[in-house]
Amino acid sequence: MTQRSYLFIHQNMPGQFLHLCLYLRDRGHRVAFITKNKQNMIGNVTKVMYELSRKPREDQHPYLVSTEEGVLHGQAVYRSIKNLESKGFRPDVVVGHCGWGETMFVKDALPDVPLLNYFEFYYNAIGQDMNFDPEYPAAVDGTLRARVMNSISLLAAASGDWGMTPTQWQYSTHPTSIQSRMSVMHEGVDTQAIGPKPDAVFVTESGKELRAGQKIVTFVSRNLEPYRGFHVFMRAIPEIQRLHPDAEILIVGMEGVSYGVKLPEGDSYKKRMLAEVSFDASRVHFTGYLQPPQFRAAMHVSMAHIYLTYPFILSWSLVESMASECLIIGSKTAPVEEVLTDGQTGLLVDFKDHMALATRVGEALSQPESFKQIRQNARRMAVREFDLRSVCLPRQLGLIDSLIGRR
Repeated sequence: MTQRSYLFIHQNMPGQFLHLCLYLRDRGHRVAFITKNKQNMIGNVTKVMYELSRKPREDQHPYLVSTEEGVLHGQAVYRSIKNLESKGFRPDVVVGHCGWGETMFVKDALPDVPLLNYFEFYYNAIGQDMNFDPEYPAAVDGTLRARVMNSISLLAAASGDWGMTPTQWQYSTHPTSIQSRMSVMHEGVDTQAIGPKPDAVFVTESGKELRAGQKIVTFVSRNLEPYRGFHVFMRAIPEIQRLHPDAEILIVGMEGVSYGVKLPEGDSYKKRMLAEVSFDASRVHFTGYLQPPQFRAAMHVSMAHIYLTYPFILSWSLVESMASECLIIGSKTAPVEEVLTDGQTGLLVDFKDHMALATRVGEALSQPESFKQIRQNARRMAVREFDLRSVCLPRQLGLIDSLIGRR
């Protein structure tokens, strides 16, 4: 086997590249990772930390802040590449997330090395996340700024050799000029390691043991925010509890903001919803962030799993919940409809209709056995389309090999 050198770039190592990085490392290739992340380490992978030389200027035009940040990220990565080169590491291919500008100057540092960009989302003012939720309308400045934010993706597309994006929906957001040099390729889910577990137990922070087979409702979002329908789910809780007073509700996620409008210091969407909605708090458990084993335990005990999202990036947690054989009640939005079909692989409701959501949850808790086939179909779909070993890794490796071959 020919030993190759691979360079990955992602500010929050490993991001979407964990499985690919581990696979290549385990087969004896040299692997390096450029990142801002100070905590995460991967054994036998060279980690290169970078820091921005400065912050964007305070007097910068607001529309240009993200662009200047992109340039600063690109410069920092450029310096890191040159530092690696000085130590004798020259990659055969570079794979990087282009969303923050990190890959902007890769081809200036390594003009003859193939660059594979990971494209996550292309902003459009109409038909996507902006102004989808009338409760949180976008300001005019936000709409105009979104167009300028795309300059980073456009620069990445112009300089990179090829691109990949995880879903057809995310692919569809990009202009045709970028689509023509991009593949739809999900990072994959280890469906051999992730599956149903009938004897699962999840222990809450207070020590309460929740077991598979109980009436347990789960909601997951990295941060509890409107983009992932947190406000809609919270408003459904009183009706869910009226229908099933014995139901236990697990809410997984932190109080920050990943997407959308950030709130003033000390405020959060969780605090706002707790002030608005009244319910039996003894049966509602906010878990905060969960490590993968705890997250999977929560999915294993779930009788009804809620996944809501604006027309935006699809969360990896949805595919993992499918692989876990959860009964998923999702929003009738394009990213979800790509992977879930109502009545076949999940149940879909209008994103904004919290009473319809509560009704579907009530049905799921009343007749769990009648949804067994839907659960099984969801797992089959996850295995068929997103399995790490049989589907996603082979596709990624094939694409990378073709880029190196062209070189």
